[in-house]
Amino acid sequence: MSANRWLATGNYYTSYESEQRIFATHLDRSIFIVFLICLFSWPLFFQLSNKYMLVIDNILIAIIAVLGLNLLTGFAGLISIGHAAFVGVGAYTIAAFINIIGFDHVLITHGWLPLIIIAGFVGALFGAFVGLPALRLKHLYLLMATLSFQVIFQWVINFSSFFNQGQTISVPRVYWFAGKVSRQHHYLFWYYVILIIIVLFGFGIRNLLRTRHGRCLVAVRDNDRAADAMGMHPGFTKVYAFALAGFMAGVAGALHAYLYRGVGFESFTLHHSIVYLAMAIVGGMGTLNGSFWGPLAIQMLELQVEKLAEEAGHYIPSSLNLATALRPLTFGLVIVLFLMFEPRGIANWWRIIRSYVKLWPFRY
Repeated sequence: MSANRWLATGNYYTSYESEQRIFATHLDRSIFIVFLICLFSWPLFFQLSNKYMLVIDNILIAIIAVLGLNLLTGFAGLISIGHAAFVGVGAYTIAAFINIIGFDHVLITHGWLPLIIIAGFVGALFGAFVGLPALRLKHLYLLMATLSFQVIFQWVINFSSFFNQGQTISVPRVYWFAGKVSRQHHYLFWYYVILIIIVLFGFGIRNLLRTRHGRCLVAVRDNDRAADAMGMHPGFTKVYAFALAGFMAGVAGALHAYLYRGVGFESFTLHHSIVYLAMAIVGGMGTLNGSFWGPLAIQMLELQVEKLAEEAGHYIPSSLNLATALRPLTFGLVIVLFLMFEPRGIANWWRIIRSYVKLWPFRY
């Protein structure tokens, strides 16, 4: 790396410590800080309606869930098709507290932050339990094990009177230093909360990948027998990968419950597990920034499909129900196209653009 870290081009390192830095140059750090300032400050200058703020909050919650799934599937190489069930565990943890201690209890309305953390640990506990089959299973067989957890979760929620048999369980509004969060500022308040959690999780994962535990994830993904021969513990690595993914999914589920002020079974079905997996694929498996691009791309795609269906509805008979047909069609088509032509996802586009800017004006 050049002595002047403001003018450095290319990737030239003289030590392992310099290669493991979070920001390779001062310019990278400065751009990131400016980007964070923009994310935190734009609501002060541009006021959006609750409808669009809800869309943005949904994207941010999906980012938290996909961060965990990408850590599990992208970095550890463990296929999971029951991730929505882990998200549901976090949401129904909040619902369980409401059923036990009451709707307006001070812990629910004022202690929402500890409850979100508790929901994350409950998700981590279930994640570690579901990860136990990974000690003996892999690939398609492990996928079937996670699918079994998804089916069991749906069955328990649907037939449990404690969880209102899958019907919506209301969640109260929360309190902050300024008092009760009003309906007008509800989505904006949770925007800042979710954004702070994303920044913390992003730095946490980035630092985890710099440690030996993070390198163990990649080594087990590439070849678990070779990792075992090198002194690593593949079984422990797989279990804590499931636990970390479950923790992030549990936090995402708790945030979902507070954001929508309710917990319903229809938000944590097998379809949502497939959507999370598609977000990770489209964003880029095994890349940290792919966890941000994937949810953004899929959510924007769904919005455009809805607008297209509304426009086409003026010319096509309503009996055809174009929106119901277009959503799975475009969803499946996007996944197939990315698997065929860009298996490394949108993160690879970002890598190409970033490399071009960093190496400019050199051609190679």
